[in-house]
Amino acid sequence: MPPATLAKNEARNTGWDCIIVGGGPAGLAAALLLGRARRHVLLLDSGEYRNARAHHLHGFPTRDGCPPALLRATAHEELQAYPTVVTRSGLAVEARQQAGGFAVTVQDQSGQRVLHSRKLLLATGVADEVPDLPGLDAIYGLDAWHCPYCDGYERQDQPLAVYGPPAQGVALALEASGWSGNVVYCSGGDRLEPREHERLSSVGIRVRESPVQTLMLEGGRLRGLRLADGHVITCAALLLAMRFRQRSNLAQQLGCSLTAGGLVQANAAGRTGVEGLYVAGDAASSLHLALIAAAQGSHAAFAANTALLREDLKARRQDAPPSYRAAGD
Repeated sequence: MPPATLAKNEARNTGWDCIIVGGGPAGLAAALLLGRARRHVLLLDSGEYRNARAHHLHGFPTRDGCPPALLRATAHEELQAYPTVVTRSGLAVEARQQAGGFAVTVQDQSGQRVLHSRKLLLATGVADEVPDLPGLDAIYGLDAWHCPYCDGYERQDQPLAVYGPPAQGVALALEASGWSGNVVYCSGGDRLEPREHERLSSVGIRVRESPVQTLMLEGGRLRGLRLADGHVITCAALLLAMRFRQRSNLAQQLGCSLTAGGLVQANAAGRTGVEGLYVAGDAASSLHLALIAAAQGSHAAFAANTALLREDLKARRQDAPPSYRAAGD
């Protein structure tokens, strides 16, 4: 959108048709669909991404193995074809409902400003609570990750270690056994229940309950784990069973509830309990894959545009002469 159009759009009482917060796959897909629906859309990108440390993205048709940054750059190039879509670097720090939509406070290099939109779509994602393990930062995203569907294929049949509390770690260790028959589960000092020991040992997964003292690296790559009891585990990769949190609190600010798993409550189309507010991607989905996030972004955008269209058609009928309304009703 040309600068003059941008300024005009921000000056309108109703502002944008939709502000999208989040520049990952969900937000980019939503912006694309709404752009094709000729909606005036502002995409706010904070520059913070869950997969920022990942070297490649997998499981995305036509983009399998693509670096995440390249996927985002390609999507931004495609959005330039749609004059009603604007992307901007900035952090949405506050949002509130107002008559006819939302007011969103944005922090960027020029300071804070309040922008207005009829609909608001949150694609803000989640942030992982990465454990504090000596040596982990050097290999996080390379030899240490959390999703076997994303990175397990490249480590198939290699020795794998799984680390995390039993509540999440036992399930991840069992899942990892689909990629390798050589899996060790490290509980980090937590004691497992007998039934958990049985579940793991029955499929050949070894268990170590001693805390991890350090990661053993060689040439910048993971070679093993040294435990506090002196035991050494040889492994080619480390899977992390991590908790996560909402990256943004905008949904809570607006009155949304979170599920027991920490996700924003929304229906299949991303519609929340707050009128005009939609959510897409990892923030509301239990299946955290880039392809799923993109699909949910499109679904939420479709729902938002459907609501906008209904409002527009209603306004047209109300603005029409009485005879026209009678004929159309």
